[in-house]
Amino acid sequence: MAYNIKLAERIRTELHGLPFVEKKMFGGVGFLVYGNMACGVYKEDMIVRVDPQKHATLLKKAHTKVFDITGRPMKGWLMVEPDGCKTARQLGAWAKEGVEFALTLPPK
Repeated sequence: MAYNIKLAERIRTELHGLPFVEKKMFGGVGFLVYGNMACGVYKEDMIVRVDPQKHATLLKKAHTKVFDITGRPMKGWLMVEPDGCKTARQLGAWAKEGVEFALTLPPK
């Protein structure tokens, strides 16, 4: 299954200079910081791993939805539709959200 390669390139550029690793997963691509997923791309959407305590609040933002590709929604993960990460500012804010949470986790 294909994923939005241009979105992945934009995320890669946004994370430039950070210790991230790119890994193909779930039919898309994930960006990991010290072994922990920070963000990624699934089909046309950006995936963002967030603090579970902020999950409900962040889901109220425009163009976000629950991360559910298996029939089991994952708390602490959300998907941002293309209109929610269209600008560099929007994408940067979501990438920052994911990276900041990933940095709170122990390295793998």
